[in-house]
Amino acid sequence: MDEMEANQFREFGKAMIDYAAEYLENIRDRRVLPTVQPGYLRPLIPDSAPEKPEKWEDVLKDVERVIMPGVTHWHSPRFHAYFPTANSYPAIVADILSGAIACIGFSWISSPACTELEVVMLDWLGKALGLPEEFLACSGGKGGGVIQGTASEATLVALLGAKAKIMATIKKEKPEMKDSEIISKLVGYTSMQSHSSVERAGLLGGIKLRALPTDNENKMRGETVELAIKEDREAGLIPFFCVATLGTTSSCTFDRLDEIGLVCNENDIWLHVDAAYAGSAFICPEYRYLMKGVERADSFNFNPHKWLLVNFDCSAMWLKDPSWLVDAFNVDPLYLKHEQQGSAPDYRHWQIPLGRRFRSLKLWFVLRLYGLEYLQNYIRNHIALAHRFENFVRQDDRFEITEEVLMGLVCFRLKGSNEINEDLLKKINGRGVIHLVPSKIRDTYFLRMAVCSRFTEEKDIDVSWQEVKESADEVLA
Repeated sequence: MDEMEANQFREFGKAMIDYAAEYLENIRDRRVLPTVQPGYLRPLIPDSAPEKPEKWEDVLKDVERVIMPGVTHWHSPRFHAYFPTANSYPAIVADILSGAIACIGFSWISSPACTELEVVMLDWLGKALGLPEEFLACSGGKGGGVIQGTASEATLVALLGAKAKIMATIKKEKPEMKDSEIISKLVGYTSMQSHSSVERAGLLGGIKLRALPTDNENKMRGETVELAIKEDREAGLIPFFCVATLGTTSSCTFDRLDEIGLVCNENDIWLHVDAAYAGSAFICPEYRYLMKGVERADSFNFNPHKWLLVNFDCSAMWLKDPSWLVDAFNVDPLYLKHEQQGSAPDYRHWQIPLGRRFRSLKLWFVLRLYGLEYLQNYIRNHIALAHRFENFVRQDDRFEITEEVLMGLVCFRLKGSNEINEDLLKKINGRGVIHLVPSKIRDTYFLRMAVCSRFTEEKDIDVSWQEVKESADEVLA
């Protein structure tokens, strides 16, 4: 038996699908956080790879023995850390098909369906969010969407597009300026509350990014950006890029996009909007007020793989004018050229890697098998569950809510010192029933309760609150 034949694949595949369904349907019974220590896995498997093939039955058995003890169950209804990561049967099935086709869709000709479905799916999704026409390929303008691996990639791609644009502009005005001289003067802006990946994009792009202070509601404001631009221009620097966040990681706060957009447009600065988590909620019309001013942005990104039932990785990005990227990223060796160049996007020019999976299949399956109405209700239900938890916190006068609850995240703490809240978190996570992570804004340490799993119900929120309350009793005693 040299390799797995199709009939064996059928058996193994069916067994694995049964295992996966069983795992997800009974995930509530598993401890959310593993109790293993670093290095736990090595003694459980042989020192080297086997010389001869093993039976798939043995491999499947070892999943439970070797892997599961070390898994943090992100889809447990009592996992409330970070932000959700999406998971659904339609997306899992689409990934099987993507794995079977196994194309590398860097250009149109390398698999036309891979490019063309992505173009249309990003239009479907953009319409579902109510994005301005200029971002959509179907508008007939320059704009269009692309699937990136993560929001971090999208931010870096936007920064590099903005850099290419400003370089071209300055070279026209001052042909005598050297590239290195221009680059040394470039400066971009983001908020102190934006995700660490924004700072990282600056490092990777070789650009100075300033983290600007937020107002007392933790939002970045237009006047702050305007002041920074003025200061930097007076110091001989060249402002060119700004990232506004809709739904910050720490507290799910929304920067004032309407104000920032105005300032960026007046100063000819590329505005990128990072809505990684909260962007999914814009499929519900009642939350679109939170992206007021989006028509002023140059690029917009959110992660369907967080909150829209599309398994990782699927980060949706739209650009009003992708040509800056295409020019910046364009290397065109003969072996990648093809006759249809220019009539459809070659997505390798819109991203950091060359290769890419057939990720739009996941979007297509999820949007068709659920429909927008179901997805809207899914989001609304998560937000309602967050408000349920918020109400429990508000009814207990030992606690306070530190941030307005707009999405599926509740930021809360015990009234009192940071230390007592650190003890509370240790106690909660130590009990092992639920999993939370903390954050800190200015000098205030608080706990974050995110509604993450599609299996979470009211009874799970009740259990989670019970855990918090009992832990508080112990800590305060």
